[in-house]
Amino acid sequence: MSDLQIGLIVLGVLLILMVLGFNWWQDRRVRRRMQAHFPSNEHDPLLGGGGHEVGAPHAAAGQGAHAPQRREPGFAGTAAAGTVRTSGMHADTAAGSPSAAPVDSDDSEEADPACEVVIEVTFAEPVRGADLLPVTQSMRSAGRKPMRVFGQTDDQRHRARLRGDERYGALQIAVLLANRTGPLTAIEWSQAWARAQDLGERFDAAIEGPDQQAVLEQAARLDDTCAALDTQVGLTLLLGGAQPAAEVLAVARDLGFIHDGPRLVWMSDVGLPRFTLMRGDGAAFDAGMGGVERLNLLLDVPCSPPDERAFGRMVEVGRQLAQRLRAELVDDQGKPLADASVAVIDERLQVLFGQLEQAGLRAGSARALRVFS
Repeated sequence: MSDLQIGLIVLGVLLILMVLGFNWWQDRRVRRRMQAHFPSNEHDPLLGGGGHEVGAPHAAAGQGAHAPQRREPGFAGTAAAGTVRTSGMHADTAAGSPSAAPVDSDDSEEADPACEVVIEVTFAEPVRGADLLPVTQSMRSAGRKPMRVFGQTDDQRHRARLRGDERYGALQIAVLLANRTGPLTAIEWSQAWARAQDLGERFDAAIEGPDQQAVLEQAARLDDTCAALDTQVGLTLLLGGAQPAAEVLAVARDLGFIHDGPRLVWMSDVGLPRFTLMRGDGAAFDAGMGGVERLNLLLDVPCSPPDERAFGRMVEVGRQLAQRLRAELVDDQGKPLADASVAVIDERLQVLFGQLEQAGLRAGSARALRVFS
């Protein structure tokens, strides 16, 4: 081998080492820069080390608790979570809107590592919010899992919604790990990752996120936890014949129900639905001129605020409806409702509310509303 060949080989090795060294230095610089800025979460049961038994997927009824493993939601860290879902009795956000917070303060809303996994996008140079908004506003979901976009401005302010008049040095894309459609799938995670890569290619950004297998394992644990706790309690009103939908609606509204899409809701004093009322055929109350023969009352326990008489309140309203509509109130098995069973169910629901609290999924909380959607 000639001296020239040896020299070229040595030169090639040196160039490779220089490229590797530069990439390492750049990655280290990005990590240090991003590590400093996003708020850390307080202690959370879902982030603890306690374990729970694994249950069935939480798309149906539920009973259970959950145990997670994860990291704080920073622009240099990835979010991980482990959880459990149970079964029992019958039981985000697009970027763009201006925030009410002053421009010189951080937004309080942030990615939730208990139920979301984060992909971090770090721009080589700050990018105008006006340029990012058309792209990020379309990043609402990956498959059937909602996505949220958070930003870090060039002056290190955290934003829950991007603003057109600001410049951003980095973004977080938070993907929900599980909901009632099941855990995040490999296809859904790939869709989210592809969206992040597209963003990176458009605006010259580095993309960083956790390993796919780790994400899918976190999603499965969260789904198990929620399946163990996912409980809905139902009652049925048998009207004994078709009654005009307009009359049924008038009675329901007179008793205090309000519209929420095709269903009616009975609101709590904290502004969250306690339970819902729907037509037995699933149609909207104001859809067409057809009659109503059956009504369904539903208490969605994880999505309803804790209440010592959660079921009892629904029963009381159901009986008033039955009286006004000359209907029969029955349980989810079609049997007349026994007074003794009301107190028993309320006692069981108190246990469930406690389990939800212990699992870091307080009933009616923003986190519970996400994973039990």
